[in-house]
Amino acid sequence: MADLKSLFEAAVANSKNLSERPDNATLLKIYALYKQAAEGDVEGKKPGFGDMVGRAKWDAWNGFKGTEKDDAMQQYIDLVQSLS
Repeated sequence: MADLKSLFEAAVANSKNLSERPDNATLLKIYALYKQAAEGDVEGKKPGFGDMVGRAKWDAWNGFKGTEKDDAMQQYIDLVQSLS
């Protein structure tokens, strides 16, 4: 069985070559799961109202707070595979 990190890295590469661009909510979920898997829980202050994109990304990532890195990797892999 291939290890989780290898599967995750393959999914990251595959996410850049999807046949269709996912909707914004799915893109935020992909981003948030990637960040949670790569870095863990979100840190720092929430961006202000003037940075709507940064704020949406922060909120999405914060939604996975407490999720173990391995769990986030597996969810990321599953999501990208479902979009392929």
